[in-house]
Amino acid sequence: MRPEHQGIGMTSQRTRERLVQRLRKKGIRHQGVLEALRNTPRHIFVDEALASRAYEETALPIGHGQTISQPYTVARMTEALLEVGRPEMVLEIGTGSGYQCAILAQLVRRVHSVERISALLDQARIRFRELGLRNIRLKHSDGGIGLPEYAPFDGIIVTAAPAGLPQTLLQQLAIGGRLVIPIQNNKGRQVMVRVTRTSDGFQQEYLESANFVPLIGGMI
Repeated sequence: MRPEHQGIGMTSQRTRERLVQRLRKKGIRHQGVLEALRNTPRHIFVDEALASRAYEETALPIGHGQTISQPYTVARMTEALLEVGRPEMVLEIGTGSGYQCAILAQLVRRVHSVERISALLDQARIRFRELGLRNIRLKHSDGGIGLPEYAPFDGIIVTAAPAGLPQTLLQQLAIGGRLVIPIQNNKGRQVMVRVTRTSDGFQQEYLESANFVPLIGGMI
């Protein structure tokens, strides 16, 4: 790990250890997920001015009206994807800072990540290169359409909230594949759900409440 990735003070390895302990207390049990968060310098995924807050349990702005999700949310979504088996190929909708993608890349064979904002995608690409993550394939595209040319996927994670379950993404799941996504319920509140594709349809599970930026179409 590069010296700047090691961090000092509030960005140090000791701070990451404390983060992992907090996540355990909040119920995260998957050892691979905890290890990935321990090994990933979250402070390089935010602006330098916010680096000292990188390991707090909070979402932080990354520009362009977007945020990096709080560590618990990243851990919970990743764990929900991996709980019933390790997917080989995963699609992420919303690269953002790249933090969620970096965690996934340490746990699955291949991650495809789609981002609609080219400036964010360029920054994430640099971070992945610095971290030596070579099993990530990025695309500047509207996440709402998914990535049909590489479907079907064993897992899909969506890091922004649509109004309902996107049928386009459901159809890009392999049989047995899982979609983890925040959606708005009929009361206007966000909930995180896991949808598993079966041979005769889809099974939906409510996981917990959520708070994500909206899923927006188009590209910039």
